[in-house]
Amino acid sequence: MTTQSVTLLVVAPPNARYLKALERLPDDTHMVVGNSLEMFEAVAAKADVVLNCVGSGLPLERVWRMTPNVRWVHSMSAGVENTLFQDLIDSPVPLTNSRGVFARSLGEFAIAGILFFAKNLRRMVRSQEAGKWDQFDTVELHVQTMAVVGYGEIGKACAERARPFGLRVAALRRHPERTDGDGLFDRSFGPAALHEMLVMSDYVVVSTPLTPETRGLIGEAEFRSMKSSAVLINLGRGPVVVEEALVQALSERRIRGAALDVFDHEPLPDGHPFYQLDNVLLSPHCADHTPNWQEDAMHFFVSNFERFRKGEPLRNVVDKKSGY
Repeated sequence: MTTQSVTLLVVAPPNARYLKALERLPDDTHMVVGNSLEMFEAVAAKADVVLNCVGSGLPLERVWRMTPNVRWVHSMSAGVENTLFQDLIDSPVPLTNSRGVFARSLGEFAIAGILFFAKNLRRMVRSQEAGKWDQFDTVELHVQTMAVVGYGEIGKACAERARPFGLRVAALRRHPERTDGDGLFDRSFGPAALHEMLVMSDYVVVSTPLTPETRGLIGEAEFRSMKSSAVLINLGRGPVVVEEALVQALSERRIRGAALDVFDHEPLPDGHPFYQLDNVLLSPHCADHTPNWQEDAMHFFVSNFERFRKGEPLRNVVDKKSGY
């Protein structure tokens, strides 16, 4: 099968450590790395591919205007709400992302959050630090239900890790019929049945992407549908959950707690209530930051790059109109 030389623009800080993974690209790849428009001026018109990396500080839309012949755009991150813009959505150019690359570690964080509350680990640590012998009852997971709001790659990773503990799994997705034969969940729900699922759930894992339809999906009414013993675990995007409503539900003990990796504004502002609430397990958006998380994302891009050169179908093509 024939291949082609490709001109690649990498929107990234030039000294980023993860760029070393791109040394695996074919020798005839014309690659330019930068985080300013001036660094791309000489080659932008010839660019075939744009790789948009995290932390570049340069909006992809500005690079797009310089690349009239681009044939593929890849997002290093899994979420693309900050990558999409109308011209890209309307164009025939495919957008791919790193969906699934970080799913394992996020699935593990979900289990950590579940165990944190089921076994009351905060109380254990406090009693140990106080030198206090404090016996109490804990919960067995096999009698509980984990609901997954947004049953994609992350949701599946959560379900895979919940199964060995005996947790029942409920899955909510836009097209529940696509989960037929999955085998990882006990029951699936469509969007209209969200409240029905929340009522029966002990842990609610939010892993849906951020789209106009999912922004504010979990708010005051949803928290009132949950059990008073329920725990919210947000692994997706902060604005999917109405933060003010969550703070109020936690403060009033209308739900048991929350394990959070994502927030409306990051870094979380000083003095935010989440820092003070004793029923919150707070991760500073690093649940998927394994030692090699960025390199893993780059390795996925390299494998997709080879498919592009050979004219093979790309993996992780985003539905640009749906936003994921």
